[in-house]
Amino acid sequence: MAVSAPSFVSLTSLNSIFSSSLSPVKFNNHCLMKGKQSSNGRVVINCTSEMGPTSDPINLRQPQMSSVAPFGVTMNGQSYRWQRVLLKVSGEALAGDQMQNIDPKVTMAIAREVATVTRLGIEVAIVVGGGNIFRGSSWAGCSGLDRSSADYIGMLATVMNAIFLQATMESIGIPTRVQTAFRMSEVAEPYIRRRAVRHLEKGRVVIFAAGTGNPFFTTDTAAALRCAEINAQVVLKATNVDGVYDDDPRSNPNARLLEDLTYQEVTSKDLSVMDMTAITLCQENNIPVVVFNLSKPGNIAKAIKGEKVGTLIGGTCNSTVART
Repeated sequence: MAVSAPSFVSLTSLNSIFSSSLSPVKFNNHCLMKGKQSSNGRVVINCTSEMGPTSDPINLRQPQMSSVAPFGVTMNGQSYRWQRVLLKVSGEALAGDQMQNIDPKVTMAIAREVATVTRLGIEVAIVVGGGNIFRGSSWAGCSGLDRSSADYIGMLATVMNAIFLQATMESIGIPTRVQTAFRMSEVAEPYIRRRAVRHLEKGRVVIFAAGTGNPFFTTDTAAALRCAEINAQVVLKATNVDGVYDDDPRSNPNARLLEDLTYQEVTSKDLSVMDMTAITLCQENNIPVVVFNLSKPGNIAKAIKGEKVGTLIGGTCNSTVART
């Protein structure tokens, strides 16, 4: 009996068939098998039967995991700049015109635009802020509340936003998972990088909540960190302004929108884009950042598809430099 092409099985299942020494075993098909494990962890099984012996090896090594495709992928006959993106949505943006709590119209608008791009095959992960409910840095010191405790309350606020956004997305047929930086098993999965990547590969949207799980770190830093961990190709920062300006557009009507910036320009000019930890993490991992206005219809889909919108940090509008 000849052994077919190499197959992959686990050592656990193998041990359930053989003894610990991989001694001969007789099957119903009269095939006797002997095996030994080499120093490199590979098990080679020799098989003999009534038709004669064979020494074809059965490879028990695990297959290689596939990596994310480079920038500029083509799907459904169309070319898109990004294949896997991380969308950062601030808590203030979720509040809409209410300035606090959650505006259902905003979450529905986000869900519908995300739906249009996930159906094209683009993988979308989301990090949500919590400033519409509670901002730790603003409450630290009030009534004896220390900064760490205040930040943990803020993390819980991001979970509230994530669950609301998940419910909205699933109401229109988008399979969505929420993963939290610390365990809240009754309402969400714990953050596990490989599980998150697998969800994305299956076409699900993954919402990351509770920031990094550590006080003193913003959700912008969480967005940069998760982007690097899941090998997403860009951070899309959705805000309530059109992009990065050379001055505050709310107080200066002549403020100029900056369409392209380098990481060095952001840090040297102290531009209010992301905190220093987040922008440094993006720079060190060569992650582009797109800052755009969430409230303008179509902007999310445009940003995810890689179309020109808002301000691009860390590249030019025509570049598709891949991260390694």
